[in-house]
Amino acid sequence: MAISIAQLQAGAIKAYAIATSDRNPVLPNVPTSKEAGLPEFQADSWMALFAPKATPKPVLDKLTETLDKALDDENTRKRLLEFGSSIPDKAKRGQQALALLVKSEIARLTAIIKAANVKGE
Repeated sequence: MAISIAQLQAGAIKAYAIATSDRNPVLPNVPTSKEAGLPEFQADSWMALFAPKATPKPVLDKLTETLDKALDDENTRKRLLEFGSSIPDKAKRGQQALALLVKSEIARLTAIIKAANVKGE
């Protein structure tokens, strides 16, 4: 997305829609795919930190706390937003929120893969 933003802002390319649920603050004039008439076309990307299953809870908690502080840092937020990233609200961060996100993404994408009859090779 970061490369595309510079090209969009320079007028080198045109965006007809962004495939996320909300408009991107860096590209406020680009409608969402839902606004553009494609309500089922969603391709939100997300990033997360994962640790081995046996990682002790205090270590996971410290990683969660540290990441939360980084996402709340003004300079970090500014830089991430410049790259076109969206930063989740605190309620959508943390171990439980990530577990729910992963579970819902697996369910959503599994349905799409099955409907398209995609087979692994």
